[in-house]
Amino acid sequence: MPVKRSGGGRPRWLLGVTGALGLALAGALLLTLGATWWLYRSLDDNITTDHAAADALEAASSDRPPVGTARTVLVIGSDREGGHPNERSDTVVLLRLAAEGDRADVVHVPRDLVVDIPRCARPDGEGHTPPTRAQFNWAFQFGGAACTIRTLEELIGVRIDHHMVVDFSGFVRFVDAVGGVEVEVARDESDWHVGHDLTAGRHLLDGRQALAYVRARQLVGDGSDLNRIARQQEFFGLLYARARADSTLVNPARLYPVLEAATSSLTTDAGLDSPAELYALARRMREVPRDGLVFRTVPVLPHPDHPNRLMLDGGPAEGLFTELRGPVPGGGGEPGTGEGPVAPG
Repeated sequence: MPVKRSGGGRPRWLLGVTGALGLALAGALLLTLGATWWLYRSLDDNITTDHAAADALEAASSDRPPVGTARTVLVIGSDREGGHPNERSDTVVLLRLAAEGDRADVVHVPRDLVVDIPRCARPDGEGHTPPTRAQFNWAFQFGGAACTIRTLEELIGVRIDHHMVVDFSGFVRFVDAVGGVEVEVARDESDWHVGHDLTAGRHLLDGRQALAYVRARQLVGDGSDLNRIARQQEFFGLLYARARADSTLVNPARLYPVLEAATSSLTTDAGLDSPAELYALARRMREVPRDGLVFRTVPVLPHPDHPNRLMLDGGPAEGLFTELRGPVPGGGGEPGTGEGPVAPG
């Protein structure tokens, strides 16, 4: 019995199967696209846009340094956890990406550095704080991210293009999402101020333990803010390596919890308030050569008039600021201005 054919010359049963497969594939594609869109929107909704900072910076635009050729991002780790009226910046890091894409400077600013804090709009919109001289991390309490940005801009003479604020809960969730981070301590450590307590040896830290580890200061090492910064730099390298392990960054099922944790407590300016914009920044960072990522710390000395506070180390500090204001040379860090090249992670 001959097989009936359609005008296209193919058996009808084959067209029926092909059509069914096509509909199934189309349905699967729509479901995938729908799921992808839902996941994107979920991550996007996690990010808070800092409109208050934008308004405050616009009002002070005439007092800010000119826009440079490099791209600068200020990352602020706040000591807020569930909201607190006296939150201060616990960690402040300036990321400077050279226009040529071959260099990225990661500059830690000590929280205990005594600086001039300008007149700042209060975060609640109720008036302004007067100009004052105080330790750097007070600027965040006085006027939020905008006040921290303006304080740093006046200190180093570099325009800050973007900023992001991450609070403690976001850090805890991120560490938990990657399965914890393993550290090794040479001797027993304990700092009751932040709930840090580890015996000598190797430990796999969960989010809470990791937060205590990076905040420990007063009863760990020499008790200085610089010692705490060194611990944080080491830990962030281990955290980056952990996130890259076991294909976490390329496995969607494992990547989404990490991204969800990373964005859950993130506040940024309007130029970084979407997953696409954050991805573009991460991609630009990834393109920096291994020997082009340099960790620095603003050169400081003990303050002669304020115990447990810091002041700029004149020449070396100005050398670093001059370098940040101008074109970034290739190669390693300059003597006296910070550490040399450090590979990503």
